[in-house]
Amino acid sequence: MSPHSPAARRLAMALAAGAVAAVAAAGPSAALGPAPGPAPRGDGPATSGRPGGDQSGPARYRGVVTAGTLALRSGPDRGSEVIRYAHRGETVRIYCKTGGETVDGNPLWYLLADGTWAWGSARYIDNIGPAPHWC
Repeated sequence: MSPHSPAARRLAMALAAGAVAAVAAAGPSAALGPAPGPAPRGDGPATSGRPGGDQSGPARYRGVVTAGTLALRSGPDRGSEVIRYAHRGETVRIYCKTGGETVDGNPLWYLLADGTWAWGSARYIDNIGPAPHWC
């Protein structure tokens, strides 16, 4: 199954929704638990020209918010419930990316792992270092 096929996207969204539900049910301490795998060494090239910083923990990828105020949502579309807001210049931890509703020409959404497990449109989050893997 191709990571870009509709079935793969539905599976990724279902798995991500399950992760969000599990973390929400377990409480805030679950979001701060151990990383789900080895942390990257951080000695690879940064695609944005900026240093990647500490990339350990549940999210190996990072980004910076470029919108004045970015609504972070329960799903990868603008119709989903707003979980919280991120503001321009805020650094966010990215767990993975998936396709969703296109926002200003960009169909990608990032699942953020900074304690809320919310989705943010990739249109308004610039990567710091390598691009996130597919969910």
